[in-house]
Amino acid sequence: MLTIATGNKAVAAAVKDACPSVVAAYPITPQTEIVEQIAEYVSKGEMKAQYLPVESEHSAMAACIGAGVTGVRTFTATSSHGLLYMHEMVNWAAGARIPIVMANVNRALGPGWNVWAEHTDSLQERDTG
Repeated sequence: MLTIATGNKAVAAAVKDACPSVVAAYPITPQTEIVEQIAEYVSKGEMKAQYLPVESEHSAMAACIGAGVTGVRTFTATSSHGLLYMHEMVNWAAGARIPIVMANVNRALGPGWNVWAEHTDSLQERDTG
């Protein structure tokens, strides 16, 4: 069967197929659709995962670190300023070699509100490990 979806919905479907045990989620444009779709999978029972709606991107990565050290599969998603807010915890995860899967939907960091695609958010994290 042919399925047409946005890139975000395709990521959510791939996450569902990967069967993570923990998904820590905080919405930020333009990745919000990923965590919304995952929340729908979990609420319908199509995905058996602990869905944690956290209060910030920093907390999302902290929750993934906590779950990851127990050996379970973890997932989170972010974008732009959310990734920058998560930066401290990304370094902790990398330093501890905790395998966490994260989708980053690239978005410009520029001043003010900017939703244009750009890679400066990812490039900031390139050398964190």
